Amino acid sequence: MEPSAAEVGGGPGSRPNQSDGYPEGREPAIRVLMMPRDTNPLGTIFGGVILSHIDIAAAIEAHRHHPGRVVTIAMDQVVFKQPVFVGDLVSFFTETGRIGTTSVTVKVLVWAQRFGSKDRSFVTEALVTLVAVDDQGRKVGIAKSDARQRD
Repeated sequence: MEPSAAEVGGGPGSRPNQSDGYPEGREPAIRVLMMPRDTNPLGTIFGGVILSHIDIAAAIEAHRHHPGRVVTIAMDQVVFKQPVFVGDLVSFFTETGRIGTTSVTVKVLVWAQRFGSKDRSFVTEALVTLVAVDDQGRKVGIAKSDARQRD
């Protein structure tokens, strides 16, 4: 039997929200059905596939605050709490953490709904920092009118 999200994330030094349970009533930034092409030799989904989707989900959230080009400059430590399997429906929930003058920090929570059931498992979370850039890759400001919240 898999541990609940509360059991996975409830220890000392745990990060916020991982033990708060599935974000009922919220729409994920993206939802992806895991396919056989995404597996490693052990039959679970490659961690890099999940990281790629975290990056995409964070960019979608950042675009709520800046309509131009954004690039990922950092992703904090990502610890996989549960494996993801072929057939799992994986949801990537986002929330804006901080909006600076040129950057946006986005928290991404990853949950997997197991194939053939309604069981959901907390997979991982990440803080992703994205920077607004121009066509030449130089930092540009995030206009106050673009930002919905600012420190």
